[in-house]
Amino acid sequence: MKVSEPLELNGVTLKNRFFKSAMSETMAKGRNQPGEKHIRLYHEWVRGGAGVVVTGNVMVDRNALGEPGNVVIEDEKDMDMLKRWAEKGTEDDTHLWMQINHPGKQSPKTMSKEPVSPSAIPMGDALRSAFNPPRALANDEVKSIVERYVHTAEIAKKAGFTGVQIHGAHGYLVNQFLSPHDNRRDDEYGGNLENRMRFLAEIYEGMRRVLGEAFPISLKLNSSDFNRDGLTEAESLIVVEKMSEMGLDLIEISGGNYEQPKMSTGTDSEVFFLDYAQKLKEKVDIPVVVTGGFRSKESMEAALKKGHTDMIGIARPMALDPLLPNRIMSGDYEKITTRRLTTGIKGLDEKVGPAVGNVYYAMQLKRIAEGKGTQQHTNAWRPLLHLIATHGPQALKPKRRKRK
Repeated sequence: MKVSEPLELNGVTLKNRFFKSAMSETMAKGRNQPGEKHIRLYHEWVRGGAGVVVTGNVMVDRNALGEPGNVVIEDEKDMDMLKRWAEKGTEDDTHLWMQINHPGKQSPKTMSKEPVSPSAIPMGDALRSAFNPPRALANDEVKSIVERYVHTAEIAKKAGFTGVQIHGAHGYLVNQFLSPHDNRRDDEYGGNLENRMRFLAEIYEGMRRVLGEAFPISLKLNSSDFNRDGLTEAESLIVVEKMSEMGLDLIEISGGNYEQPKMSTGTDSEVFFLDYAQKLKEKVDIPVVVTGGFRSKESMEAALKKGHTDMIGIARPMALDPLLPNRIMSGDYEKITTRRLTTGIKGLDEKVGPAVGNVYYAMQLKRIAEGKGTQQHTNAWRPLLHLIATHGPQALKPKRRKRK
């Protein structure tokens, strides 16, 4: 079975082709530190058999959060807990990679009075009421944030994590710098694509400097922003070519942002981004992970055998069944179905559907962390009430628009 085969990655061996993609756990304690729930959740995923397990986004600045409950690593205050997390997350030759992130302007009103971005471009009309307008970062602030990414990566390695992932997708800060819609700067970080990707390149170069040549560094990148003036597919391919030349170890393909949520829509029959991955593999010799839409072992095997992807990225199915990889490899599993939640009120579902879905899966992660079984259902009311309790009445305003 192809999914069971190891993958060599710059001198590092990944034991199989299952890649547990990042999901936001929202389980951090009072000052955004990891805790016992993280250890138990990730240990359960290790028991599930994936070759690589990626953490939910770890933020580099306590004053810049994407949502409540984000883990933040600014210093070594939580080193003991980080070491325990890494120890449990790397058992059985599993790789545990820390996803490192900054939300930029995608920090809700409940989290940021004045978020930052490459340029002072507010969210679109549909989201403007839920996000405060950002201010443009000064040049020295950009360089300071680069160093935050690098320092967090250095702490991850010291704690025992076996790799890191730069989150450059889904409209977060790295993606904002890459996007000509969000980045209208006239300094060395704006303008042409080479300048717009300078922020990402400096983060990578800094990480490589402190982590060494053999430590895996991956990048999660949009195949496209799926809007007229955002990062295009052609530009995305150029970014990957450049990062491959610089020595990047692995690329995970995704797409969209809060306003065009390609990453959180679709049907069970759809495997997202395979066409882009095929174009990418014609241009660069770098391991590729496609995440989104894999539900049956047949589709996984076919994608690997055809060379469309080197690893199978899975997220939400492993929130419903954390033992999924082992079950597939042992032959006692056929297909998992992720169903849409509904309140029974069409207009309400259209407003809050994707946000409620995110809360539903976060609730499943907490159940796994507490040693409970997951609850598979389509009732949206409980996660909706949890969303309102966390974010207040403005949670009823749309966080993400439907894909057009």
